[in-house]
Amino acid sequence: MKTDRQRSFLDPKILARLARLELNARLPMEGSFGGQHKSPHRGSSVEFAQYREYVPGDDISKLDWRAYARSDRFYIKEFEADTNLRCHLVLDCSGSMAYGETLAKFDYGRTLAANLAQVAVRQGDAVGVCCFNGQVVEDVPAHTGPRHLGAVYDVLERVHPQGETDAVTVLHDLAERIRRRAMVVVISDFFAEPGPLLDCFQHLIYRKHDVVVFHVLDPREMDFDFSRPVRFRDLESSFSMLTDPSVMRRDYLREFASWLDELRTGCLRYNVDYRQARTSDAVEDVLSAFLLGRMRRK
Repeated sequence: MKTDRQRSFLDPKILARLARLELNARLPMEGSFGGQHKSPHRGSSVEFAQYREYVPGDDISKLDWRAYARSDRFYIKEFEADTNLRCHLVLDCSGSMAYGETLAKFDYGRTLAANLAQVAVRQGDAVGVCCFNGQVVEDVPAHTGPRHLGAVYDVLERVHPQGETDAVTVLHDLAERIRRRAMVVVISDFFAEPGPLLDCFQHLIYRKHDVVVFHVLDPREMDFDFSRPVRFRDLESSFSMLTDPSVMRRDYLREFASWLDELRTGCLRYNVDYRQARTSDAVEDVLSAFLLGRMRRK
């Protein structure tokens, strides 16, 4: 097994910059043991939640005697329960993720995933990883601890981008398979029709998951700054086309902007945390902005 220093997607400078940041959930989570995230259940945290009337069988140590003195009735003090987080990292490893002028989208995406896994495990949370193209290629359940983190890294290292994608089927299936409330982080270029994709996100939200999407794109896909005739090849099929980019640039940019706006607006409507990441953006900047935003909300 390789050490962390030998893994191409781990950079000590990035890890050092993220060392003091936290991965916080926006919604109550259902973990396996105590942690720093809110739970939908009541527990023994120091943070008061509410009063409720005493019923036979309640723990009398939680009776509020001051409330009894005021009302001559017995009340129980309930507190927020804190739990650990289950973070499911869902990484697209289809053929289109192999594209990149200087850095492949897949390499960028797995660097995002690896560093998020590091942050989560460091704070005692559970992490799992699911890699998919037309189907699930690798699936590691969420667990805690340094040894499990090494297993997550092993998966990220041996998976390579290839084949067609079917994010819609995979995400709908995940929404049903992940039973407990969790954070689901989807990392992809999302090259599909926005409508079916948004249905997947809505399905995950309906299951009470905190959904995050990192939309990984190459700058040339966004700017289309090709200057001479070029052959475009579909990385998920055998189709290719020789064309003059100057002829189609205006139409391409219009269609791309419309597609991007529909996806981004839909995420906002369904309360999905949408994060766009160009492969030219520093990974530490993208992750720092995400983590700091979560810390401010908390």
